[in-house]
Amino acid sequence: MVIPTKNEARNIPWVLERLPLGVFEVIVVDGASVDGTVEVARSIRDDIVVVDQTRSGKGNALACGFAAARGEIIVMIDADGSMDPAEIVSFVDELLTGADYVKGTRFSLGGGSSDITRIRRAGNAALNGLVNMLYKASFTDLCYGYNAFWAHAVKHLELPTPSGHEPQTGDGFEVETMMNIRAAVAPLVVQEVASYESDRLHGASNLHAVRDGLRVLRVIAKEYRTPAARAVRATPRSARPATRPAARHLPAMRQAPAFPPRQHAAEPGDSTILPTRVGGAW
Repeated sequence: MVIPTKNEARNIPWVLERLPLGVFEVIVVDGASVDGTVEVARSIRDDIVVVDQTRSGKGNALACGFAAARGEIIVMIDADGSMDPAEIVSFVDELLTGADYVKGTRFSLGGGSSDITRIRRAGNAALNGLVNMLYKASFTDLCYGYNAFWAHAVKHLELPTPSGHEPQTGDGFEVETMMNIRAAVAPLVVQEVASYESDRLHGASNLHAVRDGLRVLRVIAKEYRTPAARAVRATPRSARPATRPAARHLPAMRQAPAFPPRQHAAEPGDSTILPTRVGGAW
């Protein structure tokens, strides 16, 4: 499990305490926190692997964490408490039944959000529709970073190398869109599962709707010109990878009981999170 952090000392305890018991490797990728985030994390779980990110930005943190991961399955989750670690079970269930890459969705299958603004929702919908049209994908929530995938899928995502200090495209929040597009055009089975996004527990978000939206647009345009994207546009959707039975098995995972679920206001269409399959694969 890879958790990017920067000054999340008040939030990281909730995240770590709710990890399912089957999570055997936790990698905290820290961006020079000054509030004791690393020390707090280690006080809760002494087997945590701490990695210092090499550049600024969420994308660089994830690239550093993926490079350090040793498990068969990698899960990426935010450290601010907005994503519930108990949902990991649903993601892993999809991987074990044939998916290569599983992403959370707030806008389908019973997912939801108490944190997203109208501007962000509209922007996400527009970007989501654009990506689905350009890449023959079927995403319902493009800009959400709760994902899980088999380790073999990392090579298809081609994140910017962790080495070096010069900023690269994909170092920031746009990494989530980059990963999703590359998963969609790669020979990977992609599935969505319902996820609920809560407000961050403490502190202010670094997300900026306009600035980060423009970065996402640049990524969409850049990816459109790649050979992989051109190949997808020339391939009928019916020829894309189909869901297949899983050939791998992991120990059963169950939810850690340390904390009760966060409470959130019910929304239309909101329901209990279940490992529900979205029809078909991209």
